[in-house]
Amino acid sequence: MRTIIAAFILCLCGPAFGAGDVLQVGSKRFTESYILGEIITQSAAVHGQAAHRQGLGNTAIVLAALQASSIDVYPEYIGTIDQEILKNAQPTSLAQMRAALAPMGLGIAVPLGFNNTYALAVRADSTVKTLSDLAAQPQLRFGLSHEFIGRADGWPGLAARYGLGQAPRGLDHGIAYEALDQRQVDVIDIYSTDAKIARYHLRVLVDDLAYFPRYDAVLLYRLDAPQRFPKAWAAIGRLEGRITAERMIAMNAAAELEGKSFAAVARAFLSASATPSADRAGLMAKLFGPDLWTLTRQHLVLVLVSLALACLAGIPLGIVAAFVPRVRQPVLALVGVLQTVPALALLAILIPVLGMIGAVPAMVALFVYALLPIVRNTCTAILGVPAGLRLAALALGLRRRQRLLHVDLPLAMPVILAGVKTAAVTCVGTATIAAFIGAGGYGERITTGLALNDNDMLLAGAIPAAAMALLTQALFELAERLATRRQRR
Repeated sequence: MRTIIAAFILCLCGPAFGAGDVLQVGSKRFTESYILGEIITQSAAVHGQAAHRQGLGNTAIVLAALQASSIDVYPEYIGTIDQEILKNAQPTSLAQMRAALAPMGLGIAVPLGFNNTYALAVRADSTVKTLSDLAAQPQLRFGLSHEFIGRADGWPGLAARYGLGQAPRGLDHGIAYEALDQRQVDVIDIYSTDAKIARYHLRVLVDDLAYFPRYDAVLLYRLDAPQRFPKAWAAIGRLEGRITAERMIAMNAAAELEGKSFAAVARAFLSASATPSADRAGLMAKLFGPDLWTLTRQHLVLVLVSLALACLAGIPLGIVAAFVPRVRQPVLALVGVLQTVPALALLAILIPVLGMIGAVPAMVALFVYALLPIVRNTCTAILGVPAGLRLAALALGLRRRQRLLHVDLPLAMPVILAGVKTAAVTCVGTATIAAFIGAGGYGERITTGLALNDNDMLLAGAIPAAAMALLTQALFELAERLATRRQRR
C-alpha cells in the first residue's frame, strides 16, 4: 500500500521529485554543501540525468536519505563520518571507515582536495586567542549552530576537553556572523572555508589541545551508484583533488558576498573561470525567477494532496466523534497531540519510517497538521444541528444515513468549510518546511535565503507563500458564503 501511495504522489508531482534512472545528489543546508552538490550534479549531468536535492538539513537527515536510496551521493567530511556517523571516539583511518560503512551499503570516494574543519571565532577586538582562554571568561555568550551543539564531535566534546561551562544559544549558521558583528553573541562556530571570516575581520581561535579532527571533503555514496551510473560516476571522479581551500573560499564568497546562484558558481568552477560574471539579482528578479512556476506547482501539489487526504479522513472521523460520545474525547485528544509535534521533528521521524525523502513524508506531515481543525469543526458542527430538525427527519421516516446526508451535513457545511479553510491556510504556510527534506515548493527559496542570509531570497519565497495563503482564504470564504446562502434557502 505504501508503494502504491508513493507512486501515485510521484506521478502527481512530476519529474521534480526524482526518478530511478536519475542520479540523485544531496546536500546539507549550508552554502558550501549547496555549491559542492551543484558541482557534482553538473559534472554528472554531462553523461546522463542528474538532480540536486538541495538543502536537505543536517547530517542525520541527509544520511537517512542516503540509506533509504532517496539520494545516491552527497558531499561529506571525514571527521563527520568518523565521529558523527560511525560514532568512533578516536580518529580512525580511511580504510577502517570504509570497512565500517560497507555493511551499511555506503562508501567514501573522491577526496575533493581541501580540509574544512570546525573552529570557533570571536571579534578581532576580543582578548581571547585560544580555545583554552574561553574557560577563564564565563561571561562570554556563545551562539552556536544547532547541529554543532548536538554533534558528537561538536560542543559536548569540546566543552569537556576545554572545561567550558558556558551555556550556548542555538543559532542558524547563516545569521551567526551578523549576530557576532552586532554584539548579540561573543563566540560562534565556523567552518574554516567560510567566506565571511575575512569580511567580518574575525579571529579564529587556536585549537591548542587539538580537539577537532581533520574534515577533508569527500563524497559519501551508495555502493551501487558507480554500477548504476558508470559514465556519470567517472565524470564525478575527475573532481578528485581539484578543489583547494582557497578555491572553495572564493566560491563561498561568490555565493554569500556577491549574491551569485549556487548553479552559477558551480558552472564557473567547472569552466575554470574565477567567478561567475552575472550581477547580483534584486528582489524582483528573484521573486519572478525562472523557477517560480516549478516551485508554485510543487507547493500546490503538496497542499492539495495533503488537504484532500485530511478531508477524506478528518470529516468521517469528526462525524464518528459527534455521534459516538465515548470516542469523542480520545479522537479530539489524539489529533490535538499530533498538532503539537514540531514540524522538523516529524519530518525527521518520517524519513526512516517511510524509507524516503521528498514529497511523500512532507505530505504525510501536512496531512497530520491539517487533521485537527477539520475533525474539530466537523464534530462541533454536527453537534450543533438543532435536535428538533433531527426529530422532524425521523418523523418523516428518514433513516440515519439519509438524515446525515440530507439534514446534518448540509446544515453543518459552513462550519466544516471553516475548518477546512483553516487547515488549508495552515498547510500553505507549513509546506515551506518541506524544502528541508527535498520536497520543493517555496521553502527552497527560504532555505537558500537562510543559508546565505539573503533577505531578498527569503522574501522571494515568503511573498508567494503569503499570497497563496491569502488567495486560499479568499476562495474558502467565498465557498462558505455560498454554502450559507444555500442553507438559508
